[in-house]
Order: sequence, then C-alpha cells, then structure tokens
Amino acid sequence: MTDAAHSSTELVHYAVSDAVATLTLDSPANRNALSRRLVTELFAHLERAAADDDVRVVLVESSGKVFCSGADLSEATTEGMEEGARRIVDLQRLIVTLDKPVVTKNVGAVRAGGIGIIAAADIAISAEGATFALTEVKLGLAAAIISLTVHQRMNPRAAALTTLGGEVFSGADAAAYGLVTKAVPADLLDDEVAAVCASLATGAAQGLRESKRILNRDLVARIDALGAEMATTSARLFASDEAREAMTAFLSRK
Repeated sequence: MTDAAHSSTELVHYAVSDAVATLTLDSPANRNALSRRLVTELFAHLERAAADDDVRVVLVESSGKVFCSGADLSEATTEGMEEGARRIVDLQRLIVTLDKPVVTKNVGAVRAGGIGIIAAADIAISAEGATFALTEVKLGLAAAIISLTVHQRMNPRAAALTTLGGEVFSGADAAAYGLVTKAVPADLLDDEVAAVCASLATGAAQGLRESKRILNRDLVARIDALGAEMATTSARLFASDEAREAMTAFLSRK
C-alpha cells in the first residue's frame, strides 16, 4: 500500500512541523468514536511521537468539528467493553506518562470517553462555544474509566453536576470547571494553540520530561490504583440489560 493510500484510510493522521507532532482524529463515519481501530492508531502515533527526537510537543486535534463522541457504541453492543475499557485506561495513562507535553485542541463537540483524552492531556485549549457532555448517566452507564483523569482535573462540585446531570456544557464552562486550560473564541483557537505549542517547544527535552513527571505523579498513581477497578466497572455496566437496551435505542435514533 502506498503512503498516499494508507493516509486516506487511516483514522489518525501524523505530521511533524516545528517540533510539534500533530495527531489528527479523522473518523467522520462514527464522529471520531473510540473504536478499537482508532484507539490502536492513536496509541501507535503517540508512541511514534515519543520516540521522535525531533518532536518536543504532541498536539491532538480532529479533522471535523466533533473532537470525539466517546465509546463506539456499535462495537460496545456487539462485542462488549472488556478489552475496550482497559485500552482506554491505557490510552489515558500513555498520554499522562508520555515524556513530552500533550496538548488538545477542540473547536466542537466532545462527549463521554472523549473527555478522558482532554482530561489526560497536559494542556487543553477549547473554543468557547464547543460543547461537552458526560452522557453516560443517560444510558445507564457511568463515567468510570475517564473518572481517573476527569475527576483529577475538574473541581468536585462541577464533576458532580456534569456527571450526574449528563447535560451539555460549553467550552467556557469547561474552563471554569477546570476541565480545560483555556477557552477562546473559535476564530482565535488556531492562533492560541499554535502559540502554546511554540512556547512549549522551546523547553529542553529533559526539562519537559522531568517537569511533566513531577506534575503528573499523583495522577499516574491514581490511574494505577483504580484503573483495573474502573475498567471492570465500565465493562459490567456496558454489558447490563439496562445499558444495552438504552444504547440500542440510541443507535436506532441516529
């Protein structure tokens, strides 16, 4: 397969410029849901960036307005979430422990499991008008595996409101809640992210690595202590009759 053919079929694209590796989620058919294939490709590109001496910073963004719609419910209803839940825990841990700062950029929607990627990142920049929602509660599920990172970032009152309510909140709200680093008008998003990445890229490799390890020490410990339990909880809930009925009804409405 040629590079051009491969790039047209992959779900996550990889490009490097000015010491920044940009990983672009590009699975519009399922709104960048965390399918097994997308997670595998994202994993591989994160590891590729980690091993690239020309890379100082990793940026995760999407090709369309939807950053990530969360778990792939089609896969979850047919194959279960035992393996998928563990992989999403591992994905969050990889982002948190990567020796290089990870930045996320979202102009539009982020839902459920996708919020775990935002929370795992070191710096998250959102458009003010972007929308977020922890929709699990509406489907008989719980934000279990992403609670590992989300609850470390959000203040407790905001976490309770958004997790129990499952309602949509804005990028501006996400910044106020502590979920994202900063929210800016959509027309300024590209310039803001470029400026943040350029600033980070001036850091020395050792300085970035050691500073990130200090910053994320407690978060890594939290993931290691609770990750297996949360993956088991998530898989159990996805397999329940209540959740399967709700997910099937949701998919039939799409």
